[in-house]
Amino acid sequence: MTAAGGAGPGAEPGSAAGRGLLVVGDVITDVVARHRGPLAAGTDTPASIRTVAGGAGANVACWAAHQGARDVRLLGRVGAEAAGWHERELVAQGVRPRLVVDPLVPTGTVVCMVDGGASAERTFLTDSGASLRLEPADWSDALLDGVARLHLSGYLLFSEPSRALVKVALKAARVRDVPVSLDPASAGFLAELGAERFLALVEGVDVLLPSRDEACLLTGLTDAAEAAAELSLRVPLVVAKQGHEGAVVARAGKVRARVPAAPATARDTTGAGDAFTGAFLAALLAGAGPEDAAAEGCRAGARAVERVGGRPPPPS
Repeated sequence: MTAAGGAGPGAEPGSAAGRGLLVVGDVITDVVARHRGPLAAGTDTPASIRTVAGGAGANVACWAAHQGARDVRLLGRVGAEAAGWHERELVAQGVRPRLVVDPLVPTGTVVCMVDGGASAERTFLTDSGASLRLEPADWSDALLDGVARLHLSGYLLFSEPSRALVKVALKAARVRDVPVSLDPASAGFLAELGAERFLALVEGVDVLLPSRDEACLLTGLTDAAEAAAELSLRVPLVVAKQGHEGAVVARAGKVRARVPAAPATARDTTGAGDAFTGAFLAALLAGAGPEDAAAEGCRAGARAVERVGGRPPPPS
């Protein structure tokens, strides 16, 4: 295997002096199909179809850079057939990619079927491909040089090789006192993994950023705010994303803030949670508190749903 891109060691040694953000996660090719009304089984359904760069981890990195975070880096794994394209897309967004090129498996692909109606709700068909083959051998502690925060995509927990990588990365971050955030990523995959197993795997994480469905799934509760409060007994800071209802910030078993959503006219909700996470982390890096950072996240999420695909607009 080889690596493309240049997210190697930064100029500043150690996390304390760093301002960088390292994201470890999935880099995916998204095929976005926007259709209006129900799918017509057994025949044609008219749709507008685009192929765009995506992946929860990559999207978070791009939104963080878009929001002004300095020195955003991304570690991911792709197939040889799309490595150059994904590298160029990330660099164009201001991200320093280190993409491990898998010699055996192609880049992951997700077909995003988006209802063209008012809800713009989406359904994913996911082939994770190379993205879940990240492994400890792809990690280097030097990736944390100059890094102030580490963010892990929850998709990494859904395969054995990348679970092992998460363990190694968490250990390295603890040694350097680098705070770690994680987004559970997928309620469907999370249900297969199991709540208790997931919570055991994320022990030591400082910030958890679940969606409403993920928070409820992890706790067995039906109210997202109550679920966030319950989760904050196990993770120091929990920020539950609730789409058009905004976000809930919880610590030490209590809801500390309810942050309203920003108004938006939704075209495609793909990547809205990633936009929230990227903007939230960028705000934390800039010195904001969790409530103000969540407000930045809500504003970014609103901008994201008005675009097709999960990435921000490229810099002018």
